[in-house]
Amino acid sequence: MSSQFFNLDKRFGLTANKTNVRTELLAGLSTFLTMGYIVALNPNILTGFQTGTPLWNAIFISTCLCSALGTFCMALMANKPFAMAPGMGMNTFFATIVGNIAVATSVPYETAYHAGIIIILFEGLIFLIMGLLNLRHRIADNIPNCIKIAISPAIGMMLIYIGFGSNVSIYAEGNNYTEPFYIMKDFFGAMTPTFLKTSMGKEYSQMIVSVITIFLGLFVILHFHKNRSAASVIFGIISSSVFYWLADYFILGNNPFRAAHSMRFIPDFGNLYEQTLLNFDFHTFFNIGAYTIVMVLITFCIIDMFGTIGSLVGMAANAGFLDKNGKLPKIKEALMSDAIGTVTGACTGSSTVVTFAESASGIQVGGKTGLTSFTTATLLASCIFIAPLVSVIPPAATSTALIYIGLVMMQGLANIDFRDIEQVTPVFIMILTIAISGSVGNGIGLALICYTVIKMMSFKFREVTPLTYVVSGIFMIKFFVAV
Repeated sequence: MSSQFFNLDKRFGLTANKTNVRTELLAGLSTFLTMGYIVALNPNILTGFQTGTPLWNAIFISTCLCSALGTFCMALMANKPFAMAPGMGMNTFFATIVGNIAVATSVPYETAYHAGIIIILFEGLIFLIMGLLNLRHRIADNIPNCIKIAISPAIGMMLIYIGFGSNVSIYAEGNNYTEPFYIMKDFFGAMTPTFLKTSMGKEYSQMIVSVITIFLGLFVILHFHKNRSAASVIFGIISSSVFYWLADYFILGNNPFRAAHSMRFIPDFGNLYEQTLLNFDFHTFFNIGAYTIVMVLITFCIIDMFGTIGSLVGMAANAGFLDKNGKLPKIKEALMSDAIGTVTGACTGSSTVVTFAESASGIQVGGKTGLTSFTTATLLASCIFIAPLVSVIPPAATSTALIYIGLVMMQGLANIDFRDIEQVTPVFIMILTIAISGSVGNGIGLALICYTVIKMMSFKFREVTPLTYVVSGIFMIKFFVAV
């Protein structure tokens, strides 16, 4: 078995997929560089930016472990170039739930965290059972084709929106560092540069550097892409990072590597054992109330299920992985990977693990097999020991990659029949919803509702599958029934 595993061509089908080791390794590195921010940001969000605390250290290690294990499963079970990690949006929602549990039960945040993580455990176990019963990929197969086709450009629009909108947030003295300033809303939305400079204060220079960094990196990527370089995204991230570091030091007068000073190369594994490893507080959990538990669990499951399905199908469609029937081969194994990652995350202390849309950066480089995700998983696992190095990549540099990947994925709009208003309506509602809300699951849900209602009002009842009716009804309840 060992010799078979290390025969990379045979193990991952490189020749059959018209790729090679060099391309797959570069693709895995590209995905890692684009999504590496999650290893530090996830514990920040889940602890309210209480860096250096025992809980933060535990969640940091957990983030690396569950991301790596989920991605290893994707590589070895599904042989797909998709990476897994705790989902953005899902972690914020979970942190809110934990805060509410703390208030409702009058316990400290750490105690509420040990209770709330049980929800993530149940969610992962439910998805494991659904995977074994072949239920999740059947739901994916029943998504209407027009919506399937549009998921890729919808995610692309979301990545562009994140790159320009929220990925770079700058706190400034102009508003006493209370609310962040953003590139699209505040820089390009300002009436005049003088107005923004007055509003921000001395941090206005940091905004200028960030904007230039993004466009510099984007132009570098486009240049190398035009010359068919497989490492175009990596070159863009590296060049924009170097520019930002130099500008940060010589123009802004800061140490560009200051974030690394508070991190250690060897984390405190004792914090993991003491804080989060199988540390479930069932007493506090059941004090929440059965009704609340059920509704929160349903919400997590719906958002995660369609978010993961949407990301998988969208990126697979953009990369040409779907078969002639519009289905993703080995989708069952791919969906099982995120369930395994979620259970691992719950047992070690992290929130829901999902398929990361940033995987598209590795696919764009040319990644086609599990060797790409295996490479990413190895790097994610190593982050336990190289956190200071990952922390110095500036957000503006990752925005460069996100925007470029989003632009590439937007090309999928060419496959939409714009002459058919019945297709265009749910498609563009989904694109706007995903981009603005940041939730792939909610965007797909709203699109399914629109698609179903349009078909019903046109008396085309048979064009909607029974499962689509059921799922649309579930989303109607989720969106409009207040609990």
